[in-house]
Amino acid sequence: MADSTAKLLSITFFLVLISQGYGQCYLRDLSLLQTRTGNIVQGKPEWIVSITNKCACVQSDVMLNCRSFKTVEKIDPSVLQVLGDECLINYGNPIYHDAFNFTYAWDRPTSFFPISSQISCS
Repeated sequence: MADSTAKLLSITFFLVLISQGYGQCYLRDLSLLQTRTGNIVQGKPEWIVSITNKCACVQSDVMLNCRSFKTVEKIDPSVLQVLGDECLINYGNPIYHDAFNFTYAWDRPTSFFPISSQISCS
C-alpha cells in the first residue's frame, strides 16, 4: 500500500511540474542594470543599460517600457528602436546569457523595464 501511494505521489508531482512549465523562462528573467559611463555627450551624462537574460532559454522580440525616454546621443535602431512609449531591443533578435548593452545621454536615467518578450526553449 505504501509503495503504491509513493508511486502515485511521484507521478502526480511529475505531472504538476510538467503542467506548470518546469524549466520555463519568464519575463522577469530579464535583468536590467543602468549606470553612468562617466562620459558627457552634448552636456548630458551618458548612461549604459545592460540587459541580461538569466534563463537557459532565449528571449526575443524584447520590448521595454521607455515612456519619457529622451537622448541627445544617436542610437542605432537595430539596437534600440523607439515605438511610442515602447522600445524594441536588438531588432527583435534573441537575447542570450551575455549582456546586451546600449548607451544614451540625458540628464537623468529613464525607468526602463521589460513589458514583453517571446521565450524559446529548445
